[in-house]
Amino acid sequence: MIRLIWRFLLLVGLAAGFAWLADRPGTLTIRWLGREIQMSFIAGVVLAVLAVVAIWFVWSLFRRLWGSPQAVGRWYSGRKNRKGYDSLSRGIIAAGAGDAAAAAKHAAIAGNALADEPLVNVLAAQAAQLKGDRAQVRRIFEAMTKSPETEALGLRGLFSEARQAGDVAAARRHAERALALNPRLSWASTAVLQLQAAAKDWNAATATLVQQVKSGLIPQPEGYAKQAAMLAAEALQLEDSDKPRALEFALRAHKLDPALVPAALVAARVLVSQAATRKASKIIKETWILSPHPDLADVQAHLIPGDGPDARLDRVRDLLKEDRGGLEGAIALARAAIRAKRWDMARDALKPYADDRPQARVCALMADIEDAQGDKGRAREWLARAITAPRDPIWVSDGVASPRWTPISPVSGEIVPCEWKAPFEMPEQLEADRPAAVDALEAPATEAPPRTLEPPKMVQPQRPPDDPGLPEDFDRPTGRARPAEG
Repeated sequence: MIRLIWRFLLLVGLAAGFAWLADRPGTLTIRWLGREIQMSFIAGVVLAVLAVVAIWFVWSLFRRLWGSPQAVGRWYSGRKNRKGYDSLSRGIIAAGAGDAAAAAKHAAIAGNALADEPLVNVLAAQAAQLKGDRAQVRRIFEAMTKSPETEALGLRGLFSEARQAGDVAAARRHAERALALNPRLSWASTAVLQLQAAAKDWNAATATLVQQVKSGLIPQPEGYAKQAAMLAAEALQLEDSDKPRALEFALRAHKLDPALVPAALVAARVLVSQAATRKASKIIKETWILSPHPDLADVQAHLIPGDGPDARLDRVRDLLKEDRGGLEGAIALARAAIRAKRWDMARDALKPYADDRPQARVCALMADIEDAQGDKGRAREWLARAITAPRDPIWVSDGVASPRWTPISPVSGEIVPCEWKAPFEMPEQLEADRPAAVDALEAPATEAPPRTLEPPKMVQPQRPPDDPGLPEDFDRPTGRARPAEG
């Protein structure tokens, strides 16, 4: 509509111009080569316009004739490109469908027609992968790393090849180069972090996590929690060899994540060795409120080395003033009371959790109380109940139970929360345990009751590890945990 209006206005303008010239008649005289030509002014204007149009037409024709060879070349080149892009499209579809022969055929056609197209190398690499030609795949990706446009893509391909070949050093080298090229590459950052954690390079892993938070690859709370886990792992590693640095890392981890039990334990143990008991107790209480754990109560009880059982019981009761800690608090109080021979206090602490199906450690502690008070029959009954009791809490990471805290998943190699909880219990395991419990209950009273409980069975992962090219003999990071008493 706008174009029609503009055309109409142009015609109106031309008509107005000619009308203006017609209202002002005049004579135009041209003298050239001894001749004199006279005409009206309006006729001269019309002839001038026609001359301009004729010159423009002749120039356009000449330009077309002069550029016809190049036009023919461009036509053939366009036809070749259309054929190449058609083959490229067909090849990508064939590669996606798993047709190695068709993918290789179309990759060759596209390569001849589109020499500078990066997608041709991608298609050629896919075709070589389908054929199983690993050497050709590596050559293609190495060639891609020489171009700034495809360098990141080539590095990712080389990383995948190295990971599949089990070359951890090469995989880490390619991922770090890609990360230096672009800090926002999620795959490179994740791969570098996994490899650093698997190699127990906690300091480098912490730096990578800081970069991930700055780049916006992970939310800030998640980044802080993972940084705290890496710092706690570093503190655990240095606790025996370099206590000052271990304390530094543990305090940094505690500041980032006050609920992280291993960080609080390392910090408290080092502070106790430095006679800074008040600061150690403060850290323990902060973490206890968020994550009650038996090791925290144990360290709190032993803040002053050499104290007797009664003093340790008082410190545990002081820990439970601000937060009772639920079951963990009751067990911690019962253990301290048993050591102090305060049987009634221990029984009262466990009473709310001794009904229905108490955990195995509750049954064991109740057996100790009954045995100490001379009721052998009740003690044997509690030990029999412990056999079929729900499992005691243990460190669980990505569904796999472990007696030690670990900052990375033993299944995927990623940094995941390691939780203190009861492991998953299979129904068939419960059924298999019931006959043993019945036999124990029906055993004669003269038989000596077993006083040692078997540790909880480890829950094995039900799926194969999805580790990014890490060999299975890689040493996984470990934490520290005191053995449960009773």
